[in-house]
Amino acid sequence: MNIDQTDVGKQELFGHPKGLLYLFFAELWERFSFYGMKALLVLYMTKHLLYSDNASFGVMAAYMSLVYVTPMIGGMIADRYIGYRKSIILGGVLMAAGHFFLTIETAVFFYGSLALIIVGNGFFKPNISTMVGALYKKGDGRRDSGFTIFYLGINIGGAVAPLACAWFAEVYGWHYGFLLAGIGMMVGLLVFKRGTQLDVFGTKGLVPDIENYKKRLYGLNTGDRIWFLAWLSVPLFALIVRFNEFEHYLVWVASLFLIGYITYILIQVSVKERKRLLVVVYFTTLYALFSAVFEQAGSSLTLFADRNVNLVGINAAQTNSINSTWIVLLAIPFAILWTFLSKKKANPNSAIKFGLGMLFLGLGFVVFGMSAQEVDEYARTPMFYLIFGYLILTVGELFLSPIGLSKITELSPLKYATFIMGVWFSANFYGHFFAGKIAKLTTVKEGEGSVFSEGVWGTISQTITGISSTVTTENTTEAFQQLYSYVSVYANFGVITMGIGVVALLISPIIKELMEGVH
Repeated sequence: MNIDQTDVGKQELFGHPKGLLYLFFAELWERFSFYGMKALLVLYMTKHLLYSDNASFGVMAAYMSLVYVTPMIGGMIADRYIGYRKSIILGGVLMAAGHFFLTIETAVFFYGSLALIIVGNGFFKPNISTMVGALYKKGDGRRDSGFTIFYLGINIGGAVAPLACAWFAEVYGWHYGFLLAGIGMMVGLLVFKRGTQLDVFGTKGLVPDIENYKKRLYGLNTGDRIWFLAWLSVPLFALIVRFNEFEHYLVWVASLFLIGYITYILIQVSVKERKRLLVVVYFTTLYALFSAVFEQAGSSLTLFADRNVNLVGINAAQTNSINSTWIVLLAIPFAILWTFLSKKKANPNSAIKFGLGMLFLGLGFVVFGMSAQEVDEYARTPMFYLIFGYLILTVGELFLSPIGLSKITELSPLKYATFIMGVWFSANFYGHFFAGKIAKLTTVKEGEGSVFSEGVWGTISQTITGISSTVTTENTTEAFQQLYSYVSVYANFGVITMGIGVVALLISPIIKELMEGVH
């Protein structure tokens, strides 16, 4: 889809296109629904449905990874057939239905609801992010700042949702928490619809080929057929989540598709675009590694908070709001910082920001590991370390994630813009798949050690956590064994991630050259 730049920025508010305000609030409420449900999901499975940790991590990893593979498909469909706007509406309706159906407690509705959210996110997520990029001309110095503000909207929703939905779930029952999430999604849809009615988006996001769109087959136009096929695909995704032990086959299929289609695009585009697209692949790979570690939030970190942290004032589900709360506090200062540094011509290039993002993420997880240094007799650690660790990894996230959104829209060939945004979100597909594998390393099997209790890994674990691996073999309480399984994994993956960050910083000059003038 070609992005029309002629009407970009005609309506402005606070120095940014007015359309950003509506996309900000639409995404805020959509993320309210998404993160509200996510905060409840693992605890709902382990405490209410009585799933084992392993089974819960498997469902969570499959659900969260699929949520981020469908944007590739949704991006392609928007680029070719229905445009950003219709894709966002379709995605929002599917996601709202998924949240509402979670209130019905049967296996069919449980897995079907997760599948509805998976399919809906595929239409919603890449297109609203691409709409933000379309608001700014190429080379506009406000772009990084605009995406950081948009990212603030994501995380206001992410900060409030776990607090609100977890409170409703605790006071009134799990299903009321899911109901509140669904209401949030409906509000997001209404905000976006209002923006289209006020024409704040200009000509952006419309159907790319209206004549082709109107062509009928079996009495249905293109949009109708896509709505029908979207709903028809839900049982397939429900089965994949249910039988998540076979998800690795999907990883291979998705990888082959990605490699094949990206290779096709590389052949079609100019040399300059080809270099930039290779940078997109590099950034996406780094983001996948980032996501694999970062996404312990919502899975193992939630259970760690529930079992091994002295929580004060909030429950385990509500700890999912800590990261987003830090982003709410830091996003505007970061947005101002990038604008200020751009004016001073001192803004670090994106390749350096990605390296710093990995470094801070790793350091945050090292802090989680260090919390065991002050463990009490009940195998519980001070809440300070959880909050401070989240602060550090949030700084890393602000160096990497919103900057990545900004650069993907700038580095992508216009013809394939939304598909490439889907490729960017595929990093979360791989990240969540491997995050599930990492989370499973934290599960305790009586009498067994872990890979991080021996050799150099064991040395790193003991140095950072202050706990010996003997807690897994001696006659100590299960709580201490569980604590060690968490903090040893966090300490080691923190160190590994910091190492990746150092390598990324060292090769940043090469990446900068390939970006062909994009900062």
